[in-house]
Amino acid sequence: MKLFNRRKKHSMSILTSHYVNGNPLQGPFLAHLQQAIFGMGCFWGVERKFWQMEGVYTTAAGYAAGVTPHPTYQEVCSGKTGHNEVVLVVFDPAVVSYGQLLKLFWEGHDPTQGMRQGNDMGSQYRSGIYTFDEEQQALAESSLQAFQQVLNQAGYGAITTEILPAPDFYYAEDYHQQYLAKNPGGYCGLGGTGVSCPAGELLNVHFIRRSTPE
Repeated sequence: MKLFNRRKKHSMSILTSHYVNGNPLQGPFLAHLQQAIFGMGCFWGVERKFWQMEGVYTTAAGYAAGVTPHPTYQEVCSGKTGHNEVVLVVFDPAVVSYGQLLKLFWEGHDPTQGMRQGNDMGSQYRSGIYTFDEEQQALAESSLQAFQQVLNQAGYGAITTEILPAPDFYYAEDYHQQYLAKNPGGYCGLGGTGVSCPAGELLNVHFIRRSTPE
């Protein structure tokens, strides 16, 4: 499992604490906490969705799934680095499950739009789930299948979300961190499909089955 418990050499200087809840933005994190990475479009609105969720310890805006080490915002926006705007979510699994995070992910944006999200165009706005272990990978894939079924019934096309093992995560610049808390009237172009995702119920069943002694 690739955990982001330390900053990489030459990474840009960022704030040490979360603007909203005061928790650390960077590891090492407490041992009982788990991590997740999601891309859903502009990371300003995505980060707010997750920091508002009970059980989320901290969040950070960043870049992942590209080829250039330590990219800047300008480089990512050029589309030449291949990075996605993503949010690192550090959460307490005793309070909020990974399945609940996935439910928020699917319902919080339109995962059928390819290299865009709403009016935001470009590969940096693509839908993505970046997993830290085999269980996260399996749950992400099963939730995609479940949501695709209900999207089909609602008249939507194929989901374009990429599901990959967690790549290197690079923290975005200071002004991007918790942007909408610092700028309450700031831009947020996120919009979901209005379709309810059954992933939470399905994943809870999956968890119960895994936890039941053979």
